[in-house]
Amino acid sequence: MNEFELIKQFFVRHQRDDVVMGIGDDAAVLRAPPGHELVTTVDTLIRGVHFPEDTSAYDVGYKSLAVNLSDLAAMGAQPAWATLALTLPDNNTDWLEDFSRGMFELAEQHMVSLVGGDTTRGELSISIQCTGFVPEGQAVMRSGARAGDLIFVSGTLGDAWLGLQSYSGEISFSDTDLQSARLRLNRPTPHITLGQSLVSFATAMIDISDGMLADLGHILEASGLAAELDLTRIPLSILARQYLSQGGELMHLLSGGDDFELCFTLPPEHQLQAQTISKQCGCPLTCIGTVQPGSGIVGRSEHETQTLQASGYQHF
Repeated sequence: MNEFELIKQFFVRHQRDDVVMGIGDDAAVLRAPPGHELVTTVDTLIRGVHFPEDTSAYDVGYKSLAVNLSDLAAMGAQPAWATLALTLPDNNTDWLEDFSRGMFELAEQHMVSLVGGDTTRGELSISIQCTGFVPEGQAVMRSGARAGDLIFVSGTLGDAWLGLQSYSGEISFSDTDLQSARLRLNRPTPHITLGQSLVSFATAMIDISDGMLADLGHILEASGLAAELDLTRIPLSILARQYLSQGGELMHLLSGGDDFELCFTLPPEHQLQAQTISKQCGCPLTCIGTVQPGSGIVGRSEHETQTLQASGYQHF
C-alpha cells in the first residue's frame, strides 16, 4: 500500500460544510465564520515519550486528537478542522485501522474534519494541528487573572499520573483500578462545552497537561500574580485517595501531568454561574484557592502552610 492508498483507505472521511477543499490538494481551503477569530494549536506525541510503547493504536489515535481539543477548550473555542502528520515505521494496516478509528470516534463527537496532513516513514510519532474559532475578542487567555479571583479546576486530578505508574509497576493496582487509571491516561476528556460556557466569566484559563501546579504557574506568570491553595479541597478520585492513604504524596498527583482538566480563574461574584455551568455541563468544578498579589504558590492544609514549587512534566 503506497502513501496515497493509505490516506484514502484510513483518513478520507465526510467533511464539514465549511471545508472548501480538504484532503486531496496541496493545501486545505477553509471558510471561517464571519465575526470570529481563528484559534489553532499543535501537539506531537512520540512513542515511548508521550505514551507507553504498548499503548493500543486506538488509544494513541484518540489521545492524539484529544490533547489538541483540550487546548482549544482552554481558549473557549469551538473546534472545526484538523491536519495530521503521521510518521510510521511501516504501514501496518491493522494498526492504522485502529488508530484512525480512535481518532475519528473523537473527531465525530466534536464535528472535527480532518482536512490534510502528511505521512512518512520513521519512528512512530503523531503530530496533529487543530483549528477552531471564537467570537472576536472572546478567547480566554492565561494572562487575564486578577488578584481576588477564585481558582477552579474541573474533574479530579492525578488519575492519569497513577495510570502512567501502572505501566512501570511502581504502584500495584487491582484489575478494576488499573483499567480506570489507564483510561484516564489514554483517553482524556476534552472539555469543549465547559470551555465555551466559561468564556463570559473566566478571566484566565489553561488545560492541565503538564501538571496542575505547573499549569497554574503559567497562568500566574502570565498574569504577574500569586496563588494561595487550600490543599484539603483538591478534587481527588477514590483511587487517588487510596494512593494517599497508603503513604503516597499529594505533590505527585499535582505535578504528574496528563489530566487534561481545565484550570481557570473567575471573580467571586461569578461563583454561582460556575456552579450552574457545572450542572449544565455535567462536569464537577471545585474552587481550590484564590489569586493573590505577588508571586509563587502557597499551599495550606489543616496543619501547615508551605511554599509549593510550580513543578510538572518537563519537555526538555
